[in-house]
Amino acid sequence: MNTQQVIALARDYLRGLAGHEFDVLEVTKPVSPEAAVNLAKIISKLSPLVGNLIEFNSCEYLNDQEGFAEFGRWQRQDPGFPDTIFAGTVTPMPGFEIKAWFPLATEITARFKDSQNHFAQDQTYVAMLAWLPEFLIFGKPTIIDIVVVSGASVAKARDDHYHNPPDYLVLEPGDTTARTSNLQQTNTNGYKFQGTPEQFREAQALVQRWGRNGSAYLPTVAYQELLRELIARFPYRLDTNFAKMDRIVHPEIEAFKDRVYGTEFHGRTIGAWNRLLSKGDENVIRHELAERFDIRDEGLPVVE
Repeated sequence: MNTQQVIALARDYLRGLAGHEFDVLEVTKPVSPEAAVNLAKIISKLSPLVGNLIEFNSCEYLNDQEGFAEFGRWQRQDPGFPDTIFAGTVTPMPGFEIKAWFPLATEITARFKDSQNHFAQDQTYVAMLAWLPEFLIFGKPTIIDIVVVSGASVAKARDDHYHNPPDYLVLEPGDTTARTSNLQQTNTNGYKFQGTPEQFREAQALVQRWGRNGSAYLPTVAYQELLRELIARFPYRLDTNFAKMDRIVHPEIEAFKDRVYGTEFHGRTIGAWNRLLSKGDENVIRHELAERFDIRDEGLPVVE
């Protein structure tokens, strides 16, 4: 079995998690419509905890499946990249970076900052698992849908989307292999131009001297030296929103988002629930949650 065969088998198993309930925690049913409204406002705060539990349980789930034992075992890396690796006889070592997504949140907040250079052998894939409580705002975490995509394709889509010299630069971390493992860096960063119009024109002239293909992103040492010259000569600021997966315009991730938002869940699409709970009238939210999930309390307002 080779790297791509291990990843293909694991991808098929992970896709089988759709509809699976994780018996790791359970949010109890609200005692009143008012409590339901309040819970709807804060349920997304569970996302980091549930995300970590999903990552851990996904690793255990893969180890419970047939086909891997002869060649190795899935192991969690915490901290480390990727989250889950297949340690055994297969080289290069396959791995998955697992991202949990709570689709009632405003956006996919997970980031993907690792350099394209890390994926030269296409050995690491990204598994994104969308989850919700089984009753929308209470119950056990339930996997709604899953997408598994090449990490190399995610890194390239990110860099192609953001990089626009001299206005926006994506910089590689440089060679840190001589450092101890805890000090090695694999993350790229984004920088936004902050100079004056005159400085911007000067920067544009410099980029034009790179030639016709000079604006196309490359993670190579030679191209990074050109970018660092811009950073040295002109003012830039570090972009703290860089590499959010909701913003990199990766075709498969965008299709996954559309599919999840279009999924029917307790009488509405998830996208419709998202809009209602984030922007809807509180009386309407109270009524909908009470009626849909049989949450009763005296004095429930009637909404026509």
